[in-house]
Amino acid sequence: MRILLISDPPAAPGYLPRLRYFCDYLTRQGHDITWLTEEYRALDFRHSYPIISIPMYSGGIADWALKTAWTLLTDWHNRAFARRALKELASQSFDLVLCSTFSDFPLSAARRIAGFYGLPLICDIRDLDEQVDNSRYQYRHRTWWTMPFRRLYRAVHIRRRNSVLRTADCLTTVSPWHTAFLQRFNPAVHTIYNGFDEQQFYPEDIPSGEFTVTYIGSLFDWQKPWLRLVEEELAAIKAQHPAFNARLVLHTPSHDPLPHTALGDAIRRSGIMLVLSGKETHGMLTTKFYEALGCEKPVLCVPSDEGDLAALIRYTNAGIATSDREAIRAFIIEQYRLWCQQSYTRQPTLHRTTFSRRHQSEQLMALAAKRFR
Repeated sequence: MRILLISDPPAAPGYLPRLRYFCDYLTRQGHDITWLTEEYRALDFRHSYPIISIPMYSGGIADWALKTAWTLLTDWHNRAFARRALKELASQSFDLVLCSTFSDFPLSAARRIAGFYGLPLICDIRDLDEQVDNSRYQYRHRTWWTMPFRRLYRAVHIRRRNSVLRTADCLTTVSPWHTAFLQRFNPAVHTIYNGFDEQQFYPEDIPSGEFTVTYIGSLFDWQKPWLRLVEEELAAIKAQHPAFNARLVLHTPSHDPLPHTALGDAIRRSGIMLVLSGKETHGMLTTKFYEALGCEKPVLCVPSDEGDLAALIRYTNAGIATSDREAIRAFIIEQYRLWCQQSYTRQPTLHRTTFSRRHQSEQLMALAAKRFR
């Protein structure tokens, strides 16, 4: 099958692992993949398939500001991207268009390109604006004078996104909450979870001279109180048991970041992997949960989202999701005692391979073959 994948840029810091593993696996299975994206930063990962990067901005602030304002009024970003893309793809042919995004770009561009070729369109929705209460944009932009523009941007973004979702042949997304939300626009929605790369995230018992509770990933303001709570519980255990020797380790984009190639070993050497969630999030199944699952490292999810993530932790026996201080303390002590006995921790998981990237890619191709044969 010849697949045209259209997405936002697979550049640092996110690198879009969901899509890269789709492409790697499908290429190994003999499918022809062409990845079409916007030029942003250098693509510093190996790939055996062509990636076409289309420049949209000159790099100047004035150019960006003008085009952003024009996009708000006319959807310039999607329209211009589709026009330039069709010139780049003039001599090529495809069987299917797959568009993956966290926003409204490049959804309508993908619809234009699929319509030009007369091809079916699958839209893969990795995130939704509504998955965080009060909108993810308002969490990141708190300056009072920007709020009216953010509200306007959010309203326009959602309207354009929903317009494409209603006309797509099929939707895929990352959690049951996302699936239920998207069914109001299109009944043909399928959950394909994110997962872990079996070649990088695998179990291995590595003795360590130090017991660490490790957090890897971005750290937002609404997560910080729960991080402090875990710090307090570690201090409380130390006060009751002076011999207790544990350390909280943070790897965030602004503090001791790790290269992607070092993540597997960092997880395997940890005593506990900390995941910070919350009731204000919906269906956000962080990649670090899957990577800890792949390494069979115990997961402490604080607080419990009382939703999809907590359910997935129970289903896989990956650890504990809780908002209760006593449960947090008991889990840390349990894992610490295990580490004292053998110098490493290991969590016996269930249904682990169901959440591998390989299984994810097999699901996508089975869906494509079923719907578009």
